[in-house]
Amino acid sequence: MIFSLNMSSETPIYVQIRNQIVLGIGRGELLPGEPLPTVRQLAEDIGINNMTVNKAYQILKAEGYIVIDRRRGAKVAEVQKSDTEFKEALKDKMELAAAEAKAHGMDFAEFLKLCEGAYEK
Repeated sequence: MIFSLNMSSETPIYVQIRNQIVLGIGRGELLPGEPLPTVRQLAEDIGINNMTVNKAYQILKAEGYIVIDRRRGAKVAEVQKSDTEFKEALKDKMELAAAEAKAHGMDFAEFLKLCEGAYEK
């Protein structure tokens, strides 16, 4: 997987790494059981501090996207069923996205079309 990070973005690098991995999983580019680069290797490849990658991996682990074994490293977790907590958090994000769309004059049909396109991707 190739990471596309913006070093001048206001979004922290560890969040960008987290988001890129989640996108890779959601798009089927990263499959369950697939190994991820080691913290050290990914940090070296990107040219950042190990702690930044470690923070992203710990968040991904806490969210259930990856599993980490000291001997085998990090791997993509098996597909998980959405639970109530996840659905509530997603609902909050969707409400914010909808509010931002409305604030920019987007109509409902256009917003739904964007949502469908993002989901299909």
